[in-house]
Amino acid sequence: MEVASTRVSATTNRAPRTRLRVATWNVHGAIGGDGAYAPSRIASVVTELDADVIALQEVGSRNTHDDLLAHLAASTGYCIINGPLVERDGHSFGNAVLSRLPVREVAHLDLAVDDHEPRGAIDLVVEAGRATTVRVLATHLGLRPGERREQVRRLLAAVEGAPPGPTVLMGDVNEWYLWGRPLRWLHAHFRERPAAPLTFPARRPVLALDRIWVAPRGSLRALARHASPLARTASDHLPLVAGLLV
Repeated sequence: MEVASTRVSATTNRAPRTRLRVATWNVHGAIGGDGAYAPSRIASVVTELDADVIALQEVGSRNTHDDLLAHLAASTGYCIINGPLVERDGHSFGNAVLSRLPVREVAHLDLAVDDHEPRGAIDLVVEAGRATTVRVLATHLGLRPGERREQVRRLLAAVEGAPPGPTVLMGDVNEWYLWGRPLRWLHAHFRERPAAPLTFPARRPVLALDRIWVAPRGSLRALARHASPLARTASDHLPLVAGLLV
């Protein structure tokens, strides 16, 4: 899906709308299903996705001499927004966002709960053309139900306290329970419950751990997992891709 402006008839008063493609992918530290650390495979799948904005989770480097994000920037040309959550021995591990759209604002939300593994969200605004901006929140939620409930409360408070406008919330939400409160709260806020393609484990998916929500209602036009042969090998999750009209 290419980025393009959709022009409307001169007899209407509606402004032209913009087509966007966004994606979310847990890259598992660039370690594939074969156990190999291969940043080049991650870069190749990113190129396959051909998305305007990509949320990545579990971004890390195996040692101080490797830098996955630097490799992605050099290989793909995307602007990189880093959201490290853990720093050890000179290297970091956490979230990141890749954007080929101009980035206007960036903030980092603290989603850490008690003494559990640090979690967070990258909250940014991108310019989508013709005076249109889109807010994107990219996150990776915790493993425990109570932890996820608190994290979703914080995310929704951040979204609800902002001016209205196109908003995308995406990431690995780690929610195994289809009727769990975090999913119900997110569905209720975004006023729709899109199909949830199965993305985990990559070789034979049985769980929809990776999600994309979009506001306003109706802006989400397509949603699918990216299941190329390389994507099935490069990580333990498959990427999830959405087409938007904003």
